[in-house]
Amino acid sequence: STMGPEDLDEGYIAQAKYLHITRITPALSESCYRTILRAIEIAQDNDVKIVIDPNLRFKLWSKEKMTKVILGLFQKADIVLPGIAEGETLLGTSNPEEIAKKIMNLGPKKVIVKLGSKGSLAADKNTMEYVKGFKVERVVDPIGAGDGFAAGFIAGQLKGYDLIKSTELANAVGAFAVTVRGDVEGLPKAEELQVFMGKKEDVDR
Repeated sequence: STMGPEDLDEGYIAQAKYLHITRITPALSESCYRTILRAIEIAQDNDVKIVIDPNLRFKLWSKEKMTKVILGLFQKADIVLPGIAEGETLLGTSNPEEIAKKIMNLGPKKVIVKLGSKGSLAADKNTMEYVKGFKVERVVDPIGAGDGFAAGFIAGQLKGYDLIKSTELANAVGAFAVTVRGDVEGLPKAEELQVFMGKKEDVDR
């Protein structure tokens, strides 16, 4: 919460391909919020794409301030990864397609609306398509699913996948994450994910 813009490594951000931001950080303190804004400026100056995961935390700030700050950050983003509850809170609708349209109207080029076990809705200026989720027999720990989703989508983009294939990867990583207890312990290796997605046969030696 004491982090400030002066703590940023501008060169490190400038050489990245993506800057991923969650909504928790700007809610921690005013200096954290200023830090996020400065990080975004550095990213924009260096053609680094900005990804925002709303990840709302109501205990950290008022709804009014949260809505103002988050919608303001959406305007600076290239990609936004909201959930249905976040769309309803921020935009007044639980309709995935309306959430995607309203966010894209603010400026982002791509919006992927998370729908839990149902998968997600992927949208850009040319596409509005539902991408099915992956069935999980037993949920061990839901913590980390959203982070896994974001990691999967960004990984897909880094691999050069299109919107739909990146979203499919995001759905798979998010689903895989709930099968293991812990925040990061459930993030799969590439080979594990291929087996989970049914694209590679599991060989138990």
